[in-house]
Amino acid sequence: MNNTIYDKLTALDFIIVAAYLVILLVIGYIVSVKQSKKNETLFMAGNSLNWYNIGFNMWGTNVGPSSLLAFASIGYTTGIVAGNFEWYAFVFLLLLAIVFAPKYIASKVSTMPEYMGKRYGDSTQTILAWYAMVKILVSWLSLGLFSGGVLVRQILGIPMWQSVTVLVIFSGIFTYAGGLKAIAKVNVFQMILLIVVSLTLSYLGLQKVGGIEALIAKTPSNFWNLVRPADDAHYPWPAILLGYPVAAVAFFCTDQSMVQSVLGAKNLEQGQLGVNFIGWLKVMALPLFILPGILCAVLYPELGENSDLAYMTMVTNLFPSGMNGLVICVMIAVLVATIGSSLNALSTVFTNDIYVKKMNPAATIKDQIKVGRITIGVGCIVSILITVAIDNIKGQNLFNIFQAVLGFLAPSLSVVFLLSIFWKRTTKRAVNWTLSWGSAFSLFVGVLYLWIFPADVYTAWPHFLLISFYIFAVLMLTAIVISLVDKNPETNFEIESEVPKTSKKVKLLFGLLGVTIVVLYLIFNFN
Repeated sequence: MNNTIYDKLTALDFIIVAAYLVILLVIGYIVSVKQSKKNETLFMAGNSLNWYNIGFNMWGTNVGPSSLLAFASIGYTTGIVAGNFEWYAFVFLLLLAIVFAPKYIASKVSTMPEYMGKRYGDSTQTILAWYAMVKILVSWLSLGLFSGGVLVRQILGIPMWQSVTVLVIFSGIFTYAGGLKAIAKVNVFQMILLIVVSLTLSYLGLQKVGGIEALIAKTPSNFWNLVRPADDAHYPWPAILLGYPVAAVAFFCTDQSMVQSVLGAKNLEQGQLGVNFIGWLKVMALPLFILPGILCAVLYPELGENSDLAYMTMVTNLFPSGMNGLVICVMIAVLVATIGSSLNALSTVFTNDIYVKKMNPAATIKDQIKVGRITIGVGCIVSILITVAIDNIKGQNLFNIFQAVLGFLAPSLSVVFLLSIFWKRTTKRAVNWTLSWGSAFSLFVGVLYLWIFPADVYTAWPHFLLISFYIFAVLMLTAIVISLVDKNPETNFEIESEVPKTSKKVKLLFGLLGVTIVVLYLIFNFN
């Protein structure tokens, strides 16, 4: 097998990996036993999560191997511009914490479809439940598995379908056993391990280059600019300014996989502090994920178009023998975090919004756990098939594939949740039309862009982020018109009880985070 990192693996590496896998499964089993004694479901962690559990779990769900590979890849080719996707997120994390989360918690819901069902009725809840499951399967499970499969393929040289099958089986077993509480508890340790390993990699790379000043001198000046010109071929500023918010609202404010950690909080303040914490963790994206790619561009320019190999190239060449097992553990960590949280979200939505709501309203806790676990198994199989299809997308790097897929899944969700939260006149008919026909239209355009008329061949396509914004604008306008002309408007079936107030501590911390983000944008835009 002609593979550098595989050839460097020692007996110690294999022992470290094996021990880590065993520890994860034992934690899942212990949590599962405790939950059965307390008669808890797998889904909401018994509303027991503290701010650090929430922050690390949301970050772990968000990070995944895609951050390790994709951010390093984009850093290799274009510098720090990908930092926009982490630092610009502050706006939407603030929106989640201050606007959306209080309303969700006041409504006492466990899923996003349940929240919309309370406002617009059962039909809306059912439509959104099925769409939410499609989104989880594609944007979380399959993309997470895809990046993990790319990673395993780089390390072991085995085909994609074999890579993702092994990964999803392990993640599925862990989630099957422990649910959200096990995932959240393990993520604290896993994310600390990720920070240590990635910072070590960046430090070793900087030492080899000769320090920060030497790195800046050896890279193009535009590598250190967050905002690119409007005619930039890769990430023009209008595309990021207009297109990224469409995906970000859907991603951070409405996505079950992300919001579920907040819904599992002890109280609103702990949930809001957890969201604030992930914002601070995202500030670290530059040294953790992007800098290794920039360093790789200086140290190993021979990669050329194979920029997806940047992170593992750095690992292979800079880490001493014996540390590779630790790196593999980090990859397992972020995979279990992403895939585990996604599988748990999938089972939560199906069990609560389809099975209990439509099939068996009298279901016991034991029934719900059983159905949730069956859903996890089915989700594993379907996600493997979708991952193989994603592997056939040509002409796009990892980062662009992730952002493009999210961009086509997001418009309808962003429209209905923004209108529902900010405009009470929004009607049931407008919401249902957007979630059904609007989603079908958006996904159809996405299939055209990614598979039928790929952008690398048909260059007339606008930037994929702008396409997402155009779809969002069309759906938003259509939903408003439908609401205004609806002669029998059905709105707000059930208004949430009194919305809890945000504490001064939360407001202060978000203010400090906002100032930090502004300073970073000022620093990295005058080069």
